[in-house]
Amino acid sequence: MTSALPPPDLAHVCDLFVELDPIREMGAGRAGQRRIIPITGGRVEGPRLNGRILDLGADWQTIWANGVAELDTRYGFETDDGALIEIVNYGYRHGPEHVIAAIARGDEVEHDAYYMRTQARLETGDERYDWVNRTLFVGRGARLAGQVVMSLFALD
Repeated sequence: MTSALPPPDLAHVCDLFVELDPIREMGAGRAGQRRIIPITGGRVEGPRLNGRILDLGADWQTIWANGVAELDTRYGFETDDGALIEIVNYGYRHGPEHVIAAIARGDEVEHDAYYMRTQARLETGDERYDWVNRTLFVGRGARLAGQVVMSLFALD
């Protein structure tokens, strides 16, 4: 092979509007400040997936000494036609101190003022959505007051 392969295409799958309960601070752990953010509902909207986020799951975060938030979420949603899909989403959020402080206060911050990216794994036993079991997903997110918005893309 004489040249590099072309980069994969990204196909927009859906937007996740994830509703959150208040942060529960756990204190310092082995790798940094630990906290749990319960996921209480929301919606899924997009060209390939639509439905409602279930009232279960959480984001188990670790805030490293350098300010990077390690995001580790697990939750589920039900499609409009009744399929149950699990999502495990792992990533990072970081940015300038004043921007992260504004997010923590619940201020509206432009999504491009900080970095919030994830890799997601979706899984279901519903044959209609078997394609999610064998597709790689990446996401771009934004943290709002009481909500996370995440756009998921399939690597084609």
